[in-house]
Amino acid sequence: MKRNQLYKGTLQNIILKLLVTEVKMYGYQLTQRAKELTKGELEMTEGALYPLLHKLENDGIIYSEIQNVNGRDRKYYLLTEKGRKQQQAQEAEMKSYLFNLNAIFNI
Repeated sequence: MKRNQLYKGTLQNIILKLLVTEVKMYGYQLTQRAKELTKGELEMTEGALYPLLHKLENDGIIYSEIQNVNGRDRKYYLLTEKGRKQQQAQEAEMKSYLFNLNAIFNI
């Protein structure tokens, strides 16, 4: 994470939201989509992204599948059913958090 340390605490939420929206994505695609949606404000580094992806996979939140694209293997990440439920719960929690921040900061 380069630009904003506030994103660091929400990286898992961001990844799960992208995966529920896009269905399956590979690592670089996740970084670029987040950057695109935030108009360049969120720049995920590999050092922040891949350890979290591995943790989510070990926890059964996501799984990966390898696909050969133009002669090269590419690892795609997808949500498990457990991951879908966790994403919904985290999104509800995030919305409540943002609602309360809005009340405080008048955003």
